[in-house]
Amino acid sequence: MEVRRLRYLVRLAEHGSFTRAAAALHIAQPALSQQIRLLERELGAQLVDRRSTGIALTQVGEVAVAEARHVLDRLDRAERNIREAATGRAGQLRIAYTRSAPGGVAADLVDRFRVRHPAIELALTTGWTARNIADLRAGSLDAAFVRPPLDLPDLRCGALATEELLLVVPAKHPLASARTVRREQIEDEPVVLWPRENAPGMYDRIVDQLWPGSSPRVVREEPDDEQLVRAVADDAGIAPVPAPRARTLRTRGVRLKHLSAPRPAVELALAYHADPGPVLGQFLELCGLPGRRAIG
Repeated sequence: MEVRRLRYLVRLAEHGSFTRAAAALHIAQPALSQQIRLLERELGAQLVDRRSTGIALTQVGEVAVAEARHVLDRLDRAERNIREAATGRAGQLRIAYTRSAPGGVAADLVDRFRVRHPAIELALTTGWTARNIADLRAGSLDAAFVRPPLDLPDLRCGALATEELLLVVPAKHPLASARTVRREQIEDEPVVLWPRENAPGMYDRIVDQLWPGSSPRVVREEPDDEQLVRAVADDAGIAPVPAPRARTLRTRGVRLKHLSAPRPAVELALAYHADPGPVLGQFLELCGLPGRRAIG
């Protein structure tokens, strides 16, 4: 069944006359009449009662017009949605935050995108860098906030921000009163960290900056920064935490300390597919990342 003939039938019902309907459709009246007859033949039923004073729909014709309007509305809506998705004005964007930066720069970018593109549905999750990369490669994410350095030959990764690492120490620890903490002061201190497999690149960068030439004395592992800080409050040890996250947690019983120069830092980045679609392209543009070369 041709969609064109359904449109002709609906327009004929609206105008009640082959002459007026043909004029509105910008086709010849005989051509319109022929198309309606072809539709009737295709459906095996008379749809229009042709009279000298005009036309009237048969009972089957009334049903046909109602169904045609429903089909045409759905087709028009589908075409509009497809066109908007093709231009990045509508669709869905699946993004994962990294657990060490659920707010800050990442949340600000997402909020700005939501305001700028209200027709795009955002599906947001949170995971460690390693999990986010795995989900990105599996196709269940379009982009993910991650902690470089990363080895991503099949993906792109663009830096978004650099965050200072602060040292979280128990409030009654001798280091709590220091203006800044020197690296030699923490060489033998018990340390609370998260498992290296969560973000190997970030883990190694932290160790290289805080314990150069040695290894931290890790006495306890916790799944995320919130648990790290709680463990420090319980006097389990000290812990390095990105400054924005550490300041957001506001846990009693701890102090946040700067380390001496060069002050350690970690990066926040966005990993994404090398061939982004229109919707992801809108987000990358907001982040200032289109065409950015991979890092790490």
